[in-house]
Amino acid sequence: MEGGNSPSLQLQQLPLATAAVSVQPHTDSFSYKENLIGALLAIFGHLVSSIALNLQKYSHIRLAGSKDPRAYFRTKTWWSGLLLLVLGELGVFSSYAFAPLSLIVPLSAVSVVASAIIGIIFIKEKWKPKEFLRRYVLSFVGCGLAVVGTYLLVTFGPNSHEKMTAENITRHLVSWPFLLYMLVEIIVFCLLLYFYKERNANYIVIILLLVALLGSMTVVTVKAVAGMMLVSIQGSLQLDSPIFYIMLVCMIATAVYQATFLAQASQLYDSAQISSIGYILSTTAAISAGATFYLDFMGEDVLHICMFALGCLIAFLGVFLITRNRKKPVPFEPYISMDAMPGMQNMHDKGIAVQPDLKASFSYGALENNDSMPEIYTPATLPIVQEQHGPKGVSAPPYRVLEHSKKE
Repeated sequence: MEGGNSPSLQLQQLPLATAAVSVQPHTDSFSYKENLIGALLAIFGHLVSSIALNLQKYSHIRLAGSKDPRAYFRTKTWWSGLLLLVLGELGVFSSYAFAPLSLIVPLSAVSVVASAIIGIIFIKEKWKPKEFLRRYVLSFVGCGLAVVGTYLLVTFGPNSHEKMTAENITRHLVSWPFLLYMLVEIIVFCLLLYFYKERNANYIVIILLLVALLGSMTVVTVKAVAGMMLVSIQGSLQLDSPIFYIMLVCMIATAVYQATFLAQASQLYDSAQISSIGYILSTTAAISAGATFYLDFMGEDVLHICMFALGCLIAFLGVFLITRNRKKPVPFEPYISMDAMPGMQNMHDKGIAVQPDLKASFSYGALENNDSMPEIYTPATLPIVQEQHGPKGVSAPPYRVLEHSKKE
């Protein structure tokens, strides 16, 4: 009896096994397709945003170098840059709805590469071939490393996909790994803020760590908002859920404070340092947040995780080399520098002070206390001489410099 039933059982189980085998590759190909769409949108968005920022910068430089009295917002070039910037940011925003968070965030290296290429193409100085290669060899190597790192990121990126419904986001929000991660992040953020505000620790690492911690929450909320909007467009309305507006408010608040700290960092440090260090810290914090909140690397094998980490390291090195070769801005020289103050010797006076620094006094000029000084150091005075009108052809006596002694 068992022998008679076994063929029928095998015939009944064969279609099920075939269906099970055929569903898994379809799901994998669909998820890889979503990854590719998200990666292309992110690359397009960062590329367009970089072109837009350089276009606006070109508009400012052009107005500053000409006698055009118009403001920058009255030029077509600046408005074209603004429209391209909005288009690029929309592309980056929509990419979070398709691909995992840990895949989209490192792709911001594309903007650094694009800025470097645009700067080299539109450079105005005339360089000899040897000088050009010697000066920009680091940029070329950095661009190549960034491209290789981006390829590894896209190829070995996490492949976890789930619908961004209000139920799924709420479940991730109250999970114990994310609550523990948030507790650690809040403690670190408060400590850094204390040292930055109370102890005046204006180190670039501290400021950019504050930016990175805020940015990790920004990208988490951006993915939630973008994903819920995509699910709503597909037919399942999610915009009536309170969690959508909670994520929206958190996204706006963290983005505003992040921009505030970035503005403070730009006033203290060079933009090249901010770009390289900020990219490394922000990407690391965002990948950690994505792996904790959305479980991006859940179910991934060790090889894919190692290759993804290698792609991140190569992209970090490429961005560092690109930003390292940028020209540093010339700092503003004050009218009276410390080495040119009275009593200070400098390289121009051949060891002779401009004015003697007597008794280590901190005042100079007319504010000098002259009561206990010798008569030789008493400042000369210019007495007011009334103009005398003499006969024609006789000029008035010139002003005379009279030295007054202590007795006078």
